[in-house]
Amino acid sequence: MMSKYILPLSIAGIVIGGAVLVKDYATGGMCPSKATVSGKTIIVTGANTGIGKQTARELASRGGRIIMACRDMEKCETAAREIRGETLNHHVYAKPLNLASLKSIREFAKQVNEEEENINVLINNAGIMRCPHWKTEDGFEMQFGVNHLGHFLLTNLLLEKLKNSGNGRIINVSSLAHKVGQIDFNDLNWENKKYDTKAAYCQSKLANILFTRELAKRLHGSKVTVNAVHPGVVNTELGRHTGMHKSKFSRTTLGPFFSLLVKSPLLGAQPSIYLAVAEELEGVSGKYFDVNEEKDPAPQALDDETAKHLWEIRGHFPLCWQQRIKDTSYVMELLGINCNKSHCISFWACFAKGHFRCLELRKEAIWFFMFAAAV
Repeated sequence: MMSKYILPLSIAGIVIGGAVLVKDYATGGMCPSKATVSGKTIIVTGANTGIGKQTARELASRGGRIIMACRDMEKCETAAREIRGETLNHHVYAKPLNLASLKSIREFAKQVNEEEENINVLINNAGIMRCPHWKTEDGFEMQFGVNHLGHFLLTNLLLEKLKNSGNGRIINVSSLAHKVGQIDFNDLNWENKKYDTKAAYCQSKLANILFTRELAKRLHGSKVTVNAVHPGVVNTELGRHTGMHKSKFSRTTLGPFFSLLVKSPLLGAQPSIYLAVAEELEGVSGKYFDVNEEKDPAPQALDDETAKHLWEIRGHFPLCWQQRIKDTSYVMELLGINCNKSHCISFWACFAKGHFRCLELRKEAIWFFMFAAAV
């Protein structure tokens, strides 16, 4: 019975999806600014492939000192050599950065802070989309951990160098997917509900924009700006975990049609390049760009209370996550309180909120703080 609806629904999906892609492809084009970045230090995360690689190449051709921050150093070194050869810019460097590891992020930031006088532009480009229910090295849900928390920590660790530049710029690569994203404060880490790869991705992309808006407020008066951007629908390795790549039917039947309409990585890189170099954007901060055009994000991305709340919770997690969890578990064990990792996460989340309504610690919370202070 259902089979007779499959073809019409598939055709309708193709037509609607095609219309969206055509509109997306028709917008933006190449970066309208011809400004150079001679001598400026620019960090691009996830720069060994896709949008990141093209962003690094274009900014190198404009004279920038490019630091390509990547997890796969073999691919990163190869890409850096390729860019140096094509642009004749020898100031293109490959450095290891695994956004799924807080230790790696700290090590990268420490090296950059020691070696660089200042940072002019930080492009938080790296990401992962709709992967299985993986966890980062530190126990975060992978998409939230890499797409958002990793860049949150990296940005905060590099802020002083960005301020030193006089007019630093931070660019957070988000996605149109934020429009259907929701921040679930009761289960940010997907510990208690069935994992939904799409919802997790959309949550992480919404968090990017909330982070952008809150950071812009905190940087007011510093001359450092931060903006978020949706680069468009781009044909990159980011979608390797999606149904399009897993389904033989999708690859063979819809794949060619999809490839004709989505942007190339070169076009996908243009919005990030525009935000990095455009002189007319000096002083513009806390905004969301859909390709090269400033637009209002989804209503939930404009919720200042959510943005502040999310920042406060993150502030207690990424900077010392492992040690807090370890200490909390140890103290609670000594107090005779049954506690697993999820409870510890909830404990610090509630501490950041300033209340304990989601815990069953009651008076034990008071004893915990007294004991923790002594330890």
